[in-house]
Amino acid sequence: MMKYTIVDKETCIGCGACSDVAPEIFSQDAKGNSHTLLDNNEGTAQVPEELYDDLYDAYEGCPSESIKIADDSFAGNPNKFE
Repeated sequence: MMKYTIVDKETCIGCGACSDVAPEIFSQDAKGNSHTLLDNNEGTAQVPEELYDDLYDAYEGCPSESIKIADDSFAGNPNKFE
């Protein structure tokens, strides 16, 4: 099953834990908040299956629960952060 991810920049505290465990998926922006590298934090690019373990490690390790994972694209989803 496909997976998509996005970071809620409103709740991200910029600790960098996600980019430490999943550097191919997450990085910090100029303000220090995390974002997805796959699609510039749009939540529209499929996460490659070989990165699923890193994705879930980052998700589980996010202290502010800002990383979101879904089976469908976040594009056009007004409730994407619920």
